[in-house]
Amino acid sequence: MTAPEDKKWVRSDNDEWDILSSVGYTALLVAGWRAVHALSAEPLARDDYPQHFIAASADPYLTDLLANPPTSNDATAFPRLYGVQTRFFDEFFLSAAAEGIRQAVIIAAGLDARAYRLEWAPGTTVFEVDQSKVLEFKERVLAQRGAMPTARRISVAADLRDDWTVPLQAAGLEPRQPTAWSVEGVLPYLTGAAQDALFERIHQLSAPGSRVAVGALGSRLDQAQLSALEATHPGVNMSGDADFSALTYHDDKTNPADWLGDHGWAVDPVRTNPELQTAYGRTPAEVDLRIDSIMHSQYITATR
Repeated sequence: MTAPEDKKWVRSDNDEWDILSSVGYTALLVAGWRAVHALSAEPLARDDYPQHFIAASADPYLTDLLANPPTSNDATAFPRLYGVQTRFFDEFFLSAAAEGIRQAVIIAAGLDARAYRLEWAPGTTVFEVDQSKVLEFKERVLAQRGAMPTARRISVAADLRDDWTVPLQAAGLEPRQPTAWSVEGVLPYLTGAAQDALFERIHQLSAPGSRVAVGALGSRLDQAQLSALEATHPGVNMSGDADFSALTYHDDKTNPADWLGDHGWAVDPVRTNPELQTAYGRTPAEVDLRIDSIMHSQYITATR
């Protein structure tokens, strides 16, 4: 992949992005991981849409990745780890639906296609919150494929650093009803203050019985440590030439599990990605354990 232009990888307080720049590109990369994982012998989660997002983007690195999918344990590490993460959030929403929750909010929805591929309970509304250009790209590609959502899907264009609760409620969210919230992979890209504001807004809109799932492959991205790992595991490649550590904020942040517990949420035992793999009947590969020791994954569920 040709190295991105510098301006596409520099953060600022009011920066914006499309699917090929800055934080938006992380959604495209995740789609590539999902597509590669779907090609494995026994995928933990199945998503047939990411290949179409990659084709529509014409991104050279990801196009080549799908044309020549990796097969070694090292080269499939990130697709495998993200397959675990995808399974975690899939099961969270299906569990919430089984408990009778009929409105779901996917924070920083990116190119996630859960509104199209999960078997939602009748009467469920799924709100997808993200920047407008990301949502527009996803909707265009899915429309071209004739994809139909399996729940009532409502797109909410908003910046998570602003008060996104206003457009979300205007779109129809009912705060007096329990909500299932997902906060997937976005926290490293927020400052500590923005992260606290995000959880405060979720808290304010959550009726008793609401549930939240929070998780990411890592709390931060240390490119130097990942590069050192590649020296002993040459097949590992997180993102081509892109340096996502430049997009993350490393200021002091409250642990999400602590924040939720301090605000009256009942927090379930926190798990790591390798621990989830074990729960799903898989034995974590040595390279997966090494990656997790660098990135410090954390998967949280809590109920208000």
